[in-house]
Amino acid sequence: MEIESRIVIFANGELHQPDLLKRHFRPGDRIFCADGGTRHALALGLKPERIIGDLDSLPETLVQNLRAQGVIIERHPRRKDQTDLELAFRRAAAEDPAEIMLATALGGRLDQMLANILLLTAPEYAGIRLTLVDGNQWAAILRPGVPLVVRGHPGDTLSVVPLTPTVTGVTLRGVEWPLDRAVLSLGSTWTISNEMTAPEAQVSLEDGLALVVVIQ
Repeated sequence: MEIESRIVIFANGELHQPDLLKRHFRPGDRIFCADGGTRHALALGLKPERIIGDLDSLPETLVQNLRAQGVIIERHPRRKDQTDLELAFRRAAAEDPAEIMLATALGGRLDQMLANILLLTAPEYAGIRLTLVDGNQWAAILRPGVPLVVRGHPGDTLSVVPLTPTVTGVTLRGVEWPLDRAVLSLGSTWTISNEMTAPEAQVSLEDGLALVVVIQ
C-alpha cells in the first residue's frame, strides 16, 4: 500500500511530551522547519530537509553546520509581512503533498499560537489535508464534503470547534453524544469534550469550517 506524501512543519512553539509526539511521525515524512522549530526537530532526532525563515532564532554556527550537511536553507529578511511559519506553509504547499502536519505550534505567545492554528484555515490550502499534533493531542481542519475518520480509543476526548460564524450539517458518529446535521455557532462550546465510544469516529459537515481535536 502506497503511503501518501506528507510534509511535517515544525514551528517555533514549545515541545510538549516528546515521547508521545514521536508516535505521530512515520518513515518518509519530509521535515520542514520554520526558523526556531529546527531545534525541536533536532531534539527528536529528525534531520530537516529545509529550514525557512529569517533565522533570528538559530545560532549562525548551527545554520552553517546544517547547510554543510545538505539541509536547504531559505533565509528571508527580518522585515517581512509573513511569519516564518506562514512562509514555511507556502513552501510546503508548493510541493503539493497530500498532507501537511504542523508540530510544536502551541505554547508561548498567545498571538503567535492563535495565528499558527488559524493559518490552517487559509483558503489556498483547501486542497491539502491539514493536521496539527502536540504531545497527546491531534487536530484536523474539517471542510464541507470531506468527511473525517478519527482513529483512537474508547474514552478519548473528541471536540469540534467552529471556525466560521455558522457551521451547518455537523454529523458525529462513534461518540458518546452523536449528532445528525446539527448547526454550530462560532463561540459555542456545545461540541467540546465529547468522548469516543469505538476505535473510530466519523465527523462531517455540510457548510462552514471547524477544527476537530482528539486528546488521547
